Amino acid sequence: MNATPEINSDKIREARKRIDAMVHWTPLMRSSAIDRLAGCELVFKCENFQKVGAFKARGAANAVLKLDPSQRVNGVATHSSGNHAAALARAATAAGIPAFIVMPSNAPEIKKQAVKEYGGQIFECEPNLRAREEGLKKVVDTYGAVFIPPYDHWDVIEGQATCAFEIFEEGLSLDALLSPVGGGGLLAGTALSAHAFAPNTKVIGAEPEGADDAKRSFLAGRRIPVDQPKTVADGLLTSLGEINFGIISQHVTDILTVSDEEIIAAMKLIYERMKLVIEPSCAVPLAAVLRNKSRFQNQKVGIILSGGNVDLANLPFR
Repeated sequence: MNATPEINSDKIREARKRIDAMVHWTPLMRSSAIDRLAGCELVFKCENFQKVGAFKARGAANAVLKLDPSQRVNGVATHSSGNHAAALARAATAAGIPAFIVMPSNAPEIKKQAVKEYGGQIFECEPNLRAREEGLKKVVDTYGAVFIPPYDHWDVIEGQATCAFEIFEEGLSLDALLSPVGGGGLLAGTALSAHAFAPNTKVIGAEPEGADDAKRSFLAGRRIPVDQPKTVADGLLTSLGEINFGIISQHVTDILTVSDEEIIAAMKLIYERMKLVIEPSCAVPLAAVLRNKSRFQNQKVGIILSGGNVDLANLPFR
């Protein structure tokens, strides 16, 4: 799959302008204490400060704003139990159109509440993929809404690419840039931004050992869907998308995996040293750097902190 022509530097710049009023330009932060532990200079892109608390706000906003008037009239729909549900509801409400969100019945109440607060209409279903897809089809057939997938969609990927674009706009010269990978929208967008604006920067994915389908797919040269994933990084349980796999195969240098114990330790380190609220998925790239210190020694390394929507009553550490 030749993915590069679909999203180029001009389109990423246009996307950043398009979503400007709907997202934050998130800050870059550093920690000398973590630098000493890692043996390299780290720069953290803080998407935990993003609207809806995660990078997902970018892709959802871009996808909604790119719809033409005939597509917008009946609203948008998706199935999601996480950040994409809230991000799409918010983007749709801001655009003055309805959002129909199919959510599994066991989705956290705090996430259901967020969708409602952003103006989304929830349709609950049984907690399995078949029920989610059937629920989505019913909603689309009933309301004529446009389906906006959470990650495997060109306009969503284009929106996610604006995150890394902001890093490069700061004028930073990075040896490597790490992103967590679940469905792959953020990693694919990051890779396309680096290809367009910083071709000497190596883009590396980071993934839990208990949900390592991206790593296995990357090595095999074909998609291998996840089978019963199990990890504390609940935001990375999704299988890698088809479009994203094509982009990642072309433009990503490697995918590193880490254990849940390493994820929890890295998460705790960020809380203690940087005083930042992040979710477990965010800690995966830092865990990968700490596990592979010799690989990154004395380099300047960017890490995307993908979001901060965590249940503080159930932190995986004490």
